[in-house]
Amino acid sequence: MIDLEKRCAEIRSRIDKAARKAGRNPEGIELMAVTKTRELPELIEAWEVGLRLFGENRVQEAARKIASWPAERRAQWRLIGNLQRNKARKALELFSRIDSLDRLELAFDLQRVLSETNRKIDVLIEVNTSGEPSKHGIAPNGLEELLEGVLQRCPNLTVRGLMTLGPLNADPGEVAASFSLLRELRDRVSKEFGLEMPELSMGMSDDFEIAIEQGSTCVRLGRALFGPRE
Repeated sequence: MIDLEKRCAEIRSRIDKAARKAGRNPEGIELMAVTKTRELPELIEAWEVGLRLFGENRVQEAARKIASWPAERRAQWRLIGNLQRNKARKALELFSRIDSLDRLELAFDLQRVLSETNRKIDVLIEVNTSGEPSKHGIAPNGLEELLEGVLQRCPNLTVRGLMTLGPLNADPGEVAASFSLLRELRDRVSKEFGLEMPELSMGMSDDFEIAIEQGSTCVRLGRALFGPRE
């Protein structure tokens, strides 16, 4: 726990420095612990050092952890990985928000389940701003069509913003361009559709400072917090 506490303090200091360099308030940037492959004791240690927001990539893995999570430790769980349509119902049972909506068919599945109890949920739309075929996310030129479909046919979904992953093994300029594109897309569609979309989830262990400079409101960190996966 001493190592995790030290890493967490160092990361918060780096977030603060990057935000101030960009003329931003550090309090406007959430720190999400990415807990894919991490076991429950590590998550509890993360909670003990002050982390409250956890991002999981897989529904089945998250279900196991959340079922064993101590109820007295209040935490927020978000899905940040690709969601298969047949797991939409289970995802809505587990997560307070879906940060990886990337296709209209999935939005319809979520809407159908939510409408059964008239529950509403916030979502982020994942956009593939790097153009890498290995990544999930709607292509930038498909964002408006997806957003229009959600607004017209999914009243129980509230789009709060956009999410992306920076390009792998790229130079800082390419990474910054990928994040800048997400911000530009958000600004354009929020104006076009008259929406409040304040959130930009972008930046991971290797590039979160660049993301903050480009307007990120949530950085998603795994290895930087927990160390390399064994």
